[in-house]
Amino acid sequence: MDVHQASISIAVNDAAGKLLMECIIETKAATILEFIRGLRGSLWVTFEEGTSAAWLYDLLKPHVTKVVVCDPRRNALLKAGNKNDRVDARKLSDLLRAELLTPVYHGESGVRTLRELGRSYLTVTQDLTRVMNRLKAVYRSWAIPCAGQAVYLPRHRAAWLEKLREAGVRRRAEKLYQQLDCLVRIRKETRKELMAESRKHPASALLQQIPRLGPIRVALLIALIQTPHRFRTKRQLWNYCGLGLRTRNSGEYRYREGQLQPSRKAPALRGLNVNHNHELKNIFKSAATQAGVSTDPLGDFYQNLLATGMEPPMARLTLARKIAAVALKIWKKGERFDPAKLKQQAA
Repeated sequence: MDVHQASISIAVNDAAGKLLMECIIETKAATILEFIRGLRGSLWVTFEEGTSAAWLYDLLKPHVTKVVVCDPRRNALLKAGNKNDRVDARKLSDLLRAELLTPVYHGESGVRTLRELGRSYLTVTQDLTRVMNRLKAVYRSWAIPCAGQAVYLPRHRAAWLEKLREAGVRRRAEKLYQQLDCLVRIRKETRKELMAESRKHPASALLQQIPRLGPIRVALLIALIQTPHRFRTKRQLWNYCGLGLRTRNSGEYRYREGQLQPSRKAPALRGLNVNHNHELKNIFKSAATQAGVSTDPLGDFYQNLLATGMEPPMARLTLARKIAAVALKIWKKGERFDPAKLKQQAA
């Protein structure tokens, strides 16, 4: 299916790859289900991740054998040759049959309320930061120093507005202050609802045992990951969070005296993986940054890394990976956080 707001282009192939049907239907639940019921056999359906992906996944899941929501950034075949809805639907069908699609996780409807609240909290926080930056930009544009948080406080607001001599600029600042007050109130309400919903999940109490993972970070962690069992190993979680290392290697084996032996050339590092969840990376990196200046077990782990000669940026990355790995293990197995194990690993 090539899904759009008003219409869906569909290509139906059989197991041998023969094109059986092509059609265009309206993007409505009743129309889609009527079309699905008209098909026989075991149905596998795929479409790309997008605005309507979650809705369409929930709609089709009970009626077909398998639903694959694929990552459009990995579908290189769609970029080759001519492009239109009919061609894209055919190519998606071929990729599905060959099992060459990269699936995007959909599921765990039990955390949907928390997931939506987490999205609201992150969006409001971004909007609030944007308004605060715009407000300071107004003062900086008139060469008025505005370092610190005093420019945002209501009790100092009149004094700051008096520094703006131009009536139009002052009026603009007043509108920004109104936006700021509104967003601060919405953010507090959203934060309260987010924490209340997070306490309903058993994983919340488990993950808050980890130092530097407070109620807000844990709530966002549960909302973004949904379930730890989607990651078989910690390395899969690292890649999803943008903490996985990208390596490049070629010519891994060579013949020496008639024997095939591995090359001693080390793989070249190319930084961290680019395709990742930015909110999750921010959670683990910010937790690692705070832990680096603390005296808790994670802070001791960071100091031990520095004592071995590791550079501070690499030590913070290693600590962020460690926090992610510990969170995954505790969440999966329901264990308690044990600082002694962390000290043994550091030693």
